[in-house]
Amino acid sequence: MGWIDRARYGLVVVILIANGTVLRAQAPAPPAPMAPATSAEQVDAPLVSAPKAVVASPFPKVDQKNFTAESPTVAVVNDFLAEVWGANENRIWSVAGIQKTAAPGVSKVIVLLADKTKAGSVSSYSFYVTPDGKHAIADTLIDFGPKPFAERRKTLQARADGPGEGAKSNELLIVEFGDLLNVKSKETHATAETLLKEFPEARLVYETLPPEGRPYSMRAAVEGLCVRKVKGDAGFFTYAQSVYDKQDALTQATVESAFGAAATAAGADPAAVAACADTQAAKDEVKASMALAAGVDIQQAPVLVVNGHVLPQSVPYETVKTIAAFQAKQDGIAVQVQPTLSNLK
Repeated sequence: MGWIDRARYGLVVVILIANGTVLRAQAPAPPAPMAPATSAEQVDAPLVSAPKAVVASPFPKVDQKNFTAESPTVAVVNDFLAEVWGANENRIWSVAGIQKTAAPGVSKVIVLLADKTKAGSVSSYSFYVTPDGKHAIADTLIDFGPKPFAERRKTLQARADGPGEGAKSNELLIVEFGDLLNVKSKETHATAETLLKEFPEARLVYETLPPEGRPYSMRAAVEGLCVRKVKGDAGFFTYAQSVYDKQDALTQATVESAFGAAATAAGADPAAVAACADTQAAKDEVKASMALAAGVDIQQAPVLVVNGHVLPQSVPYETVKTIAAFQAKQDGIAVQVQPTLSNLK
């Protein structure tokens, strides 16, 4: 993972920096179109009009000499960082420089980062923004801008048409890219189902993403969608859970019978499902799901995406839930996070 991915996950609240002062504020709205700012305007422009609280800044005074590029502006960088880091209430940062590079139109952004709970924790990170202002490069290419997840969200709202459950509206859309024979996908599916219970406003859509060169994973995916054709979305999820439940005992000798048993559990005829799975149309449906994943830069399962925001893996569930709730709030969707022992204060 790039540094942005490693650093962006935690709890909730947006922290912005203006004129060397740490400001706690509500997540900012996308900035209104404006003419390119001078370096002085980039540094001195206030980011919020009425901060809720002011605390001492651990960062040195901003040096205007470090701002040699007209784009992106400090405001845009802060909006971007608020989107990817804003779920952590202890993370604070200061945009220390936006510089021209030898590559035409490519700007280098330097950010100082600290943790409010750790004295002397200031560190420096940098990334590069492409000339079109839509991508940033750290260890890898990522989406950039005041709303970096908006394009992926729009694509998934329009094209994610796999088996679904939950709310009818896809305004708050959880897309799960999964492989039925992958142990981590089993765990991710359990997380997705729990999120769906906690956020009744959400709709969950499952998109199959079997890895290339894994014929049994492909077969499981195809048969699952064939079950859906005759037993609907509920039938698919019953089939999927049955396959997940049998993962530990699967061998090459038992995998075909396990698929048949899963089809039976969903109320479908195993022979008819197997015949469907041999058709090119059924295989093409899985390939379309794989193409959708590639189109939104999802390379392998499992992955959970909430309104375009790819959620972290291998972190506590409470962190995942907090980020999901934060993203919903960023998109203007009111959700009620149920209190638990881990988030009660």
